[in-house]
Amino acid sequence: MRNTKLHIVFILSLLMTSLLIGQELEHPRIYVSDKNKSKFLQTIKDVAWKKELVEKKIKNLEKYLAYCEEDPTWLVSRLQMNWNTKHDKVYLKGGDFSHSEGSAPVPTVRYSGTRDWATDYKRPKLEDVEPYFDDPRGLYLEHKETKKKEWIHPSEGGFAIEKINQEIMQLVEDAAFLYWLTGEQKYVEFASPVFFTYIDGMHHRDAPIDLNNSNQQFISGLATFEVIHEGIVISLVTAYDFLYNYFESESRDLSNTEAVFQKWGDQIIKYGIPDNNWNLFQARFLTYIALVLESNDSYKNGKGREYYLDYTFNISTDRQISVSESLNVYDQETGIWPESPNYSVHVITTLLKIFTLLDNGTNANEIAKYPILEKAVLASFQYLFPSGYMVGFGDGGHKTLPPENFELLIANYRKYNQKEKEELISGFLSEFISNKLYKRRARDLFNLFFYVDDIVESKADLEALTTSTFYAPNVSLFNQRLGEGDNALMLSTVGSYGNHAHANGISIELFANNYVVGPDSGKGPSYWHPTFRNYYARMPAHNTVIVDGKSNYNNMRTYHPFTLDNSFPKSGVSSLFNKVTFSKVSFLEPETVSNQQRFSAIIKSNSGKGYVVDVFRSRKQKEGAQKHEYIYRNIGQTLDVYDENSVALDFLKTDELSSKKGDLKGYDFFSGKVKTTNSKDIKALFTLKEVNKPNNITKLWIKGSDNQSVYKVKSPNSNALSEGTAPKEILKDSLQTLIIKREEAAWNNPFAVVFNPYMEGEQNSIENVSYSNLKSNPNTQIIEVLLSDKTTSDRIVLNTTENDIAETKELYQKGLLSIIRTSKSTEELEFMFLSGVSKVDYKDWTIIASMDPLTLSIENTEEGYLVQNDKPVTINLPYKKGSERAKLMLYENGELVSTRNAVLNRNKSHMQYFKLEKAYNKVIITK
Repeated sequence: MRNTKLHIVFILSLLMTSLLIGQELEHPRIYVSDKNKSKFLQTIKDVAWKKELVEKKIKNLEKYLAYCEEDPTWLVSRLQMNWNTKHDKVYLKGGDFSHSEGSAPVPTVRYSGTRDWATDYKRPKLEDVEPYFDDPRGLYLEHKETKKKEWIHPSEGGFAIEKINQEIMQLVEDAAFLYWLTGEQKYVEFASPVFFTYIDGMHHRDAPIDLNNSNQQFISGLATFEVIHEGIVISLVTAYDFLYNYFESESRDLSNTEAVFQKWGDQIIKYGIPDNNWNLFQARFLTYIALVLESNDSYKNGKGREYYLDYTFNISTDRQISVSESLNVYDQETGIWPESPNYSVHVITTLLKIFTLLDNGTNANEIAKYPILEKAVLASFQYLFPSGYMVGFGDGGHKTLPPENFELLIANYRKYNQKEKEELISGFLSEFISNKLYKRRARDLFNLFFYVDDIVESKADLEALTTSTFYAPNVSLFNQRLGEGDNALMLSTVGSYGNHAHANGISIELFANNYVVGPDSGKGPSYWHPTFRNYYARMPAHNTVIVDGKSNYNNMRTYHPFTLDNSFPKSGVSSLFNKVTFSKVSFLEPETVSNQQRFSAIIKSNSGKGYVVDVFRSRKQKEGAQKHEYIYRNIGQTLDVYDENSVALDFLKTDELSSKKGDLKGYDFFSGKVKTTNSKDIKALFTLKEVNKPNNITKLWIKGSDNQSVYKVKSPNSNALSEGTAPKEILKDSLQTLIIKREEAAWNNPFAVVFNPYMEGEQNSIENVSYSNLKSNPNTQIIEVLLSDKTTSDRIVLNTTENDIAETKELYQKGLLSIIRTSKSTEELEFMFLSGVSKVDYKDWTIIASMDPLTLSIENTEEGYLVQNDKPVTINLPYKKGSERAKLMLYENGELVSTRNAVLNRNKSHMQYFKLEKAYNKVIITK
């Protein structure tokens, strides 16, 4: 249902737009007006990076101007047109071009070859395009592998046709701009014939018809298979805007041009996908079309500027949701868009561009009317690894945030004199620049006209925009961060929810040693390519657990999120206790109807380095035979596996893990498959070797199980990795991959792994890891980690639910999790962390939740025991006989608010206790 407030705001905005631009019909007006020309000319002289773009465009056009001086038809003849046939009708078969037919009075624009950009053939350079090419045999292109030219059907040529036309029209756009800038006649003589040839050819050609009557019919553009790829519209509209006054002076008939823009606008309104990023990409094209057209009353059909602006911002159709309604798609609490990160951040870019264009006409601070945009820009930092690159789940990869988002906010803040906000955002952009993630330059005319000349000097802490945990339910993402600098660790856990997601179950990416050592595989060559469909979008390409070799569901638009059962700290909440982060998530794998649960924690050692605990439970709901395979891939050249005594295990070649054995086709992408069987605990070492650097080690301490099979395989390269998250020289390398298989349910006896990253020759945080469980409660997992000082140990006791009980000689635990760090040298508790717990007895400590299971930390510090609790609790602690009791100091908002003395436990004289009647962020118990 449309948000009424937004609806009213948009109506007012549109009225203002209509009034302002309706009174000022001069061209150009999309990027700049003639009244601002002198100011712009001065900017070009004074600002080096703006001058650079203009000079680059001038220089780039020189050779093409020379070609056209020698042959005036040189550029126009290279347009991809139906030169001979003059076909006016286009027919498709689903996502492929079928044929064209009919007759028009002029050559018509050729339609693109296919929706799939992946092709085995090279698109020729403009100089190599055959003039007036129109051959019934199809396209004559060079094969990428054989280097020989072949005749192929247009559907095999990828985007060759549309991209050649876009390249040509980009030259026309540049020439039009330079004509406006310089007044030199050569530019308009260069651009004009190409522009009108294309426009007239599109005017006399119909929209495509899908012979299969598939969904393709409802997403096709006039020039391309998707209305969101009609980028040529921007070049056409921009060229028209800059050349309009010349055309008028020459008494050119512009009716065909305006009719083509209207036809394009109508196609975009009528077709598309109404509930994802398409709306905004389409809306940007509509905005350009609207702004270049005259007012409604200038046309018999009434389809002018106001008409298309209204459909852009306010009126929703079956296939194109208005911008006002699309803004409601954001999670209003987190600021996250429900698609994979690469798409999400570019939705922000698109929205900022749309409102920047509109604001250039209205001068009404359009961006400020929609606070969700600013929130989304800042929320996007939560996607980042410590290196400044985005997580790679779904159809994405490890890229930086688009600097354009910050540039456009800065431009808006400066225009409306919001100095504090400008300084804040400028600081972030400065950090990007200083970290060599961004260099200020203009890539196109939009940048040239709307970026500010220079940014103010300011500093910003990028870490201030990220929290130790972040949960985005509308993309099923939970990020954990712990440590700083070289010790920074991050674990990203994802399910499958929203658009451009993969079938990945509960998958992880691991950042350590300044790289994404455990990456996602990213996307394939294209969304239609068999490699993508069978591997990159499927379970075998992810760090997850597969059941019976068959775990699967649809990718792209998926509705298979995990449920976040427990976590610490709560998303976006700061915590004084900074030794632990964790999440426990649950998932139903639909293909095999299996329950899965993944517990993942980062624990900081005393040295500052951390390690990761991963416990993955998986079982089918149905009785009978079953198998479960834990898959993890890591960057590096080698993978070595050792037994508990550090003796290398012997592996033999195997033909398992194959579709021939009943597994998914994705298994066929594994190579170099070798296998061994081992029931004891094992260790795996992934080693990344770089020149003049110590070896980068990711060590896995893996729990044993009866008849457990261990495989070493190589996976295809990760398309998620980038130079910012892995060494450049290994980006195309296959990934060393470890697979652990159980021929039984992995629930009471789950997969348990401790990830131990370190640099060879430098301090390693872990000396040893051991696993055990309890006969009385087989669900309980006990993991003991001996740290590198050989005296400090962490004992992790993990149950499946908050109702489970674990009992040993030293510990009674009713609840989910306890992590207790002790030192042999002092025999003192260093910290106790509990979560989802009702009661814990540990030595002389007893913790009892007053009502619901709680999260509690007790850390031994110089001040005393530092306590945090999220619910009411009674704390019983050791008492040494004498007159002095422990004192409780209670803090709120950092201020001491009250003190209490401990009460002697009347049933146990060696214990004293306190009751905390509510949650406290900081409590100190004096020793």
